[in-house]
Amino acid sequence: QAVSRRLACGDVEGRLEALFGRVRAIQGKSGSFDMLLCVGNFFGSTSETEWAEYRTGAKKAPIPTFVLGANDQETVSYFPEVSGCELAENITYLGRRGLYSGTSGLQIAYLSGTESQDEPAPAYSFSAKDVAELKTSLLSTPNFKGVDILLTSPWPRDVGTFANSAGEIDTKKCGSKLVSDLAASLKPRYHFAALEKAYYERLPYRNHRVLQQTPQHVSRFIALADVGNTSKKKYLYAFSIVPMSLMDPAELVKQPQDVTENPYRKSQKEAQKTKAPLCAEEEPACQFFFDLKKHQGKKRPSDEKERGNSQPKQAKKPPQPTGPCWFCLASPEVEKHLVVSIGTHCYLALAKGGLLPDHVLILPIGHYQSVVDLSSEVVEEVTKYKSALKEFFRSKGKRYVLFERNYRSQHLQLQVIPVPLDHCTSEDIKESFIAQAQEQQIELLEIPEHSDITQVAQPGTPYFYVELDTGEKLFHRIRGRFPLHFGRSVLASEALLALPQRADWRRCAAERAEEAAQARAFRRDFQPFDFALRA
Repeated sequence: QAVSRRLACGDVEGRLEALFGRVRAIQGKSGSFDMLLCVGNFFGSTSETEWAEYRTGAKKAPIPTFVLGANDQETVSYFPEVSGCELAENITYLGRRGLYSGTSGLQIAYLSGTESQDEPAPAYSFSAKDVAELKTSLLSTPNFKGVDILLTSPWPRDVGTFANSAGEIDTKKCGSKLVSDLAASLKPRYHFAALEKAYYERLPYRNHRVLQQTPQHVSRFIALADVGNTSKKKYLYAFSIVPMSLMDPAELVKQPQDVTENPYRKSQKEAQKTKAPLCAEEEPACQFFFDLKKHQGKKRPSDEKERGNSQPKQAKKPPQPTGPCWFCLASPEVEKHLVVSIGTHCYLALAKGGLLPDHVLILPIGHYQSVVDLSSEVVEEVTKYKSALKEFFRSKGKRYVLFERNYRSQHLQLQVIPVPLDHCTSEDIKESFIAQAQEQQIELLEIPEHSDITQVAQPGTPYFYVELDTGEKLFHRIRGRFPLHFGRSVLASEALLALPQRADWRRCAAERAEEAAQARAFRRDFQPFDFALRA
C-alpha cells in the first residue's frame, strides 16, 4: 500500500531556520518524509530577513512544504496569488480554499484565514459563503466518503465536547463555528489547526450515528503549538497515512477503543434548523428498523406491513408478579398516599425520595416489567400521560426528562423529572448524559426520533433509556453491571440540576405527612391537564 509519511506544523511565524533545522534533524534520524503541511501563521512580523534568503533561492526548504494563507492584514502581501502559487523553491501556498490531490491519491482539503462575518471577507479571512462553496464542490463528487486531511488555521468551535481536556483552552469559546461545520461535513481522517499556541491531540471521534448509519472512518483532530516556543509544546507532528481511496473498506472503518461521540453534532443540528425547509420534491427520510439480534446496527427499511403501529400487540393479561410488588396498584405494598392520578391502564405517583418535589413516575396498573412488554392499549395511555405531563410542566416553565432502567427491577417505572427551561436546553441534557456515560464506559446511543424503543430492544433484554419531551431518545443495552442511580445522578449533577446530594433516593426520604401534602399539591396543579378525570 502507498503509505505516505507526512509532517504537520503549527504557527511558524517566520522562524524558518528553526523549523527547517528541526525537520532536517528528524529526517536524519527517522528517514525522509514526503511533505510538510503548515497551518496557522506561516509568516510573522519579523519574517523579512529570513524569508529573503528562501525567496531568492539562496536557501532551500529540505522538504516540499505546503502552507496556508494570511490570518491578518500585516502578512497578506506575502501571498501574491489568491488561488495559490509557489512562494519559493519547495514552498507552495495552497490558496484560499480547495482540495489538493497528491500523486499518491491523498486528498487534502484546505481553508486559509480566520472566520469573518463580512461578505465578501477580507483577504485574510473566509466567510460562510467560502465554506459553503468548498463543501458543495467536495460533497458533490460521486461516492464522497470524506477527505484524508483537512488544514485550517483556527480550531473548530466545540471540538472538546465529549473529549479529553484541551488544557487552558476553552473549546466552547475558542475557534470557528464555520470550521466545525466544515469538519462535520468533510469528515477528515486528520484535521490540523493552530493559532492558539497550544498542543492538543483530541481522542478520535466517530462520523456516523451508531444504529442509524453504517460505520464510517473516525476523525482525529490535532492542534499544534508555535515553532520554537519556550514551553517546549509540540509544534511538529509526524504521521503515516494510506490514501482512503486505496484502503480496504473494512480496515478504513475500524473503530479504535477510545473513540468518542462526534463533537459537532449540536452545531450541525443548529445549522440544519436555520436552513430553508425541504422542497416538496425531496424524499422524506426512510424510517429504519433495527434488529440487534442479527447484527448490531444493521438496518432494513420498514415497509407499511411491518411497521409496528399498524399491527398492535394483541391485548393480553399481564403476567403475575412472583412475589410482593411495590408498584402493582392492587398490591397492599403500594404507598397509596403518593398516587396522584389513575387512568384505565396506568397511574401516576410521586417518586418516593424524589429528586424534586414534582418528580413523578408513570406506572402500569398491571404487572409489566418494561416498556417493551406493554400491550398496545397500555402504550397508548403511557403516551397520553407523557403529553399531559409535557403540557403541565411547560405551563410551569419546565421540560421533562424521562428515563427507564430495565435492570434489577421487576415492575416498569418511567421516571419523569422536570428541569427548568431557562436552566438548560435539550441538547445540554443529551450532552450531559452522553458525556457522563462515556466517563463510565457506558455506550449511550441516540436512536431515531420516530423509532420506538421496541425496535431496538427485545423483551427480556436489560437496557437503560432516556427520552426528552422533544421525542429524542438515548439507549444503552446493558451487558454487564450498570450503576443503579445513573439516570438520577446525571440529572442531579452540577451541569444540570446541581443537586448532587440528592443523587441517591434513600437519602431523600421524607415523612409520610410531608409526602401526602406534596401529592395533594401536585394533584391540584395537575388537575386541568389530567385526561383521566375527563374520561
